[in-house]
Amino acid sequence: MPAINKIILGTVQFGLNYGINNTSGKPDQQNVNAILSAAYGAGVQCLDTAEAYGDAHVKIGNFHKENPEKIFNVITKLPHHIDESFDHKIEKYLQELHIVQIEALLFHSYQTYLDNKSAMTLLNGYKQAGKVKQIGVSVYTNEQMEEVIKDDFVDVIQFPFNVFDNLRLRGNVITKAKAQNKKLHTRSTFLQGLFFSLLQKENRIVQALKKELQYISQLSDESATSIQKMALNYCLQQPDIDNVLIGVDNLDQLNQNLADADGSLTADIVDKINSIKIKNIDLLNPSLWNQ
Repeated sequence: MPAINKIILGTVQFGLNYGINNTSGKPDQQNVNAILSAAYGAGVQCLDTAEAYGDAHVKIGNFHKENPEKIFNVITKLPHHIDESFDHKIEKYLQELHIVQIEALLFHSYQTYLDNKSAMTLLNGYKQAGKVKQIGVSVYTNEQMEEVIKDDFVDVIQFPFNVFDNLRLRGNVITKAKAQNKKLHTRSTFLQGLFFSLLQKENRIVQALKKELQYISQLSDESATSIQKMALNYCLQQPDIDNVLIGVDNLDQLNQNLADADGSLTADIVDKINSIKIKNIDLLNPSLWNQ
């Protein structure tokens, strides 16, 4: 599979100000249209969004209405607190996104999944009806992933994976998931832009991971490639990972990522990335950064 075909374009930036290095804010509809049109033309077939991502659903839907020849497969996520019927939510998502089938409907967190496990048979009915193609869960930890792997109703698992949150940390659970024929989608490819942070930046996370950030900078120099290209291809080149989720703030970022997705990392560089071990794995969870 060509590397670009493994890319899923994340859309949290379409609806929210997001990312440690995001200085441009969320794009307007015109800029969203330009990003989506370029992505579709390059061979990106899938978008990742969520009810929680502000007006991202609406912006994607507006693009689809204006460009009926460029309809993406769309993954979306149920909110952490589900306060209305699944039937109403699914119909609302289909209308907002202007699509006839949701590619994958994910629980936005492991806790949301636990709270709604009794609804799995109901959700499976939407699969049978063709309104939802796959059911999935977004997780953080290996322990959560281990539990989700056991659920036959779960088709897709989305989890963090990157040069810090790497094969050394995730390898065993990835192998177990593939043995159960789960589709694996990774996120946090650039750890919300942390890998591009200036090392002197007065930020608690940057300073806590300064040694490791210096190391990937050295690997970047050694391989004569940018940190961004190295981080992206590390994920894309994993044979057991089906799709890699990336987010962009603007068209230039998209074009750079598309150009970088060439599967060019050597086995030696991959091995050196796999040698990285972050002792405090809480530092790899952006939801804990402000605590």
